[in-house]
Amino acid sequence: MFYIIIILAIIILFYAIYYVLNKMKNISFIKQINNKYLRLLCLVLPLVILYIIIGLVNFVIVLLHLMFFIFISEIVMKIVNKSIKKNYSYNYAYLIGLMITVIYLGIGIYLNYHVFETHYVIYTNKDLGSENFRIIQISDAHMGTTFDGEEFYRKIQKLSNIECDIVVITGDFVDDDTKRSDMEKSIEAFEELKPKYGIYYVNGNHDKGYYQSRDFSYDDLVSKFKEHNVHVLEDDIANINDYIYLIGRKDRSDPSRKSIDELTMNLDKKKYVIDLNHQPNDYQNEMNKVDLVLSGHTHGGQLIPLGLIGILMHANDEVYGLHTRGSTNFIVNSGISDWAIMFKTGTYSEIGIIDITNS
Repeated sequence: MFYIIIILAIIILFYAIYYVLNKMKNISFIKQINNKYLRLLCLVLPLVILYIIIGLVNFVIVLLHLMFFIFISEIVMKIVNKSIKKNYSYNYAYLIGLMITVIYLGIGIYLNYHVFETHYVIYTNKDLGSENFRIIQISDAHMGTTFDGEEFYRKIQKLSNIECDIVVITGDFVDDDTKRSDMEKSIEAFEELKPKYGIYYVNGNHDKGYYQSRDFSYDDLVSKFKEHNVHVLEDDIANINDYIYLIGRKDRSDPSRKSIDELTMNLDKKKYVIDLNHQPNDYQNEMNKVDLVLSGHTHGGQLIPLGLIGILMHANDEVYGLHTRGSTNFIVNSGISDWAIMFKTGTYSEIGIIDITNS
């Protein structure tokens, strides 16, 4: 299935290049160039420059959006031509498509690089020991992709004035290409936060790395977290206080991961149980076993319509936001960053602030 998707992606990419170049050659000033080699250069050079500046993944995304918006613009132009009985040039369709693409993806860049605070309120009948229990959730930093360690430090400093009971890091804190300096500086940032019951981390599928291209290991990452008093949970249970358990699960990609049944077997069911699980893929088993599940991984769907496709393909149980199944609440965080794509059109980057309350 994976190879089929790759082949289809390559076919679509080449068609998108052909489609865009074919539309560009009909622009008036391109038509007026008599030398065919110079004309070809004028067509290809902008795409080459774009590829060099933004890289392969983002180049593909821009091309696909450009192809789509030009196509839609041409349909609209045909309707307009018929309705007012005038023949407007298709140059307008290309230029309109280009303008919409620039605006649309420009907004996507802003939504990706600007980090919002998203607030949730969860109600429970269980005794919390106080009227309210506040969690700050940070997920999918993919350190070094959209910001480096210094900038992450500044983002965390802005949270220092928010009182909370715990801070949770729900995986993919680093990426395959993260530099050691960025990893270390970003973890030092957590010294700025003073949650009542501490900071807790669970790993994601990128934290251990898919290939050896970075200058530190997963063990180095764990050691650095512990050095700065961040609790690393790998299928572990933390007693937050007399009223709340925190389960930190290994990532789904780890074959040694315990089931949720094993982890909850001996827990006092009267206590409130929070489950940190990077990938939102085990809802059927987690439902009614715990009270709240916090995940990341999906980046909130990242781009329209990837979130919907992910649901239809059963890649994830949910893509973004707060959902309830049985007696369990599930929250999927869109992440403070992303792994390679510089646009978010289906969501926005966020830090989650979650209040659990009796009132």
